[in-house]
Amino acid sequence: MRMNPGQFHAAATVQQTFAALRHPNYRLWFLGQLVSLAGSWMQTTAQGFLIFELTKSPAFLGYVGFAAGIPSWVFILYGGVIADRVPRRTLIMVAQSAMMVLAFMLAGLVVTGLVQPWHVLVLALLNGVANAFDAPARQAFVVELVERDDLTNAIALNSTMFNAAAVVGPAIAGVVYALLGPAWCFTINGLSYLAVIAALLAMRLPPFLATPRVGSTTDQLRLGLSYVKGEHATRTLILNMAVVGLFGISLVTLFPAWSVNVLGGDVRTNGLLLSARGLGAMSGALMIASLGQRAARGRLWTIGSFVLPVAMAAFAAARWLPLSLVLLVGMGWGFMVVANSSNALVQTRVPDELRGRVMSVFTLTFFGGMPLGSLLAGAMAQRIGEPITVLINASVVLLASSLIWWRLPYIRKLR
Repeated sequence: MRMNPGQFHAAATVQQTFAALRHPNYRLWFLGQLVSLAGSWMQTTAQGFLIFELTKSPAFLGYVGFAAGIPSWVFILYGGVIADRVPRRTLIMVAQSAMMVLAFMLAGLVVTGLVQPWHVLVLALLNGVANAFDAPARQAFVVELVERDDLTNAIALNSTMFNAAAVVGPAIAGVVYALLGPAWCFTINGLSYLAVIAALLAMRLPPFLATPRVGSTTDQLRLGLSYVKGEHATRTLILNMAVVGLFGISLVTLFPAWSVNVLGGDVRTNGLLLSARGLGAMSGALMIASLGQRAARGRLWTIGSFVLPVAMAAFAAARWLPLSLVLLVGMGWGFMVVANSSNALVQTRVPDELRGRVMSVFTLTFFGGMPLGSLLAGAMAQRIGEPITVLINASVVLLASSLIWWRLPYIRKLR
């Protein structure tokens, strides 16, 4: 049976959207990470609501976010150097195994009734240390799984995977938490790490070629930082991700308090808010994946950079749950278009021998900005309330986008 032109175009679009999945190693990665990340989102959702139940404090939500993210400032650049020296698969497996143990420890504390707010803080801090080594390795690992022509698509599908988990994980966590309690959310997360570990073990990878060691670790770090400083577009994209991490996505920390104090809901409301943001982000990632090499990434980045703060400002004013969910979909879409376009533009410009270090800088600016943003958002919400806090953050993100539009017009022309 012959396909008509419309069917042929649809088939070609689907094939382009999921091009990276034709590589066996990437298929294993995608499926393993999807399961593991869904578990991680369950833990993030349950942990936030647990700490709010224990303390009733928006500021304490900021402390947990700060504890989880501050290791990025200490370890993530060094993690980038390690990711260029040792097999990235091995580094990821060690980090994932550590996070699995920490999830089971938190579940045990809840089951025994011993859990205290400081336990959550310490375990969030240790989880952040593991993530500081895991994140740059995962970012740089993608190039080992696909051919160079499919790299942009693989980055987009990575984002799709992350945000598909961000849709499913919080929604399941809200139900499981309400019916069975938070310990089951943490236990399921611990078990989910087995999926990605098994996927990594099943991969057939070419021999890892470590970057030759020239000079000390400090010298190698300096080389990566010098590249970022000297490459103007890369520097601009990375600095903007710092703003987004500090003032944009960090407001997710406030969702447990927002669910109760602003919308009059409960843990299921918190799960819905996180899932709506994840749904928007997933749609943005799928859109970029479907466009493939045809995407005018600079133009998409510009659109997303304005959609994000506008949706944030509207969300700050909303008091009706369905409208809030719609605005969070828009906010998630804008964030993912900015983050994914930035990632693809940086990855396609950086030399292979500097990839781990440059991606560690990229990751640091975002993951490093989030804990400071969480701490700031929690403190502000405690003093002036959650809605005004979000409105102020939206204004800062909008100012950054406007300055780049005005002073650096070449960014929107990048491909």
